[in-house]
Amino acid sequence: MRSRFSAFAERDETYLLKSWHPATRPERIGFDSGTRWVRLEIVREENGGPGDDKGTVEFRAHYLEGSVPGELHEVSRFVRHDGDWVYVRGKVA
Repeated sequence: MRSRFSAFAERDETYLLKSWHPATRPERIGFDSGTRWVRLEIVREENGGPGDDKGTVEFRAHYLEGSVPGELHEVSRFVRHDGDWVYVRGKVA
């Protein structure tokens, strides 16, 4: 989760697409040029350890649109795919 937040902050489309499950992966990432991601807050985690095949992360991603602060609060699902953790989908909380 933290690496994907960093990739959004850096607009690293290659990493984001690579870390997205093929079944739910979009063709492209639509970055908003006016949004700057500034801080990630992990609210809770379920599973996702070394012996797990799936996990859930609830987070708040803080951003600025110009000088106006905002927050994305989401519960995200991850699974292991070909040995790597990948994002499946999220639900805005």
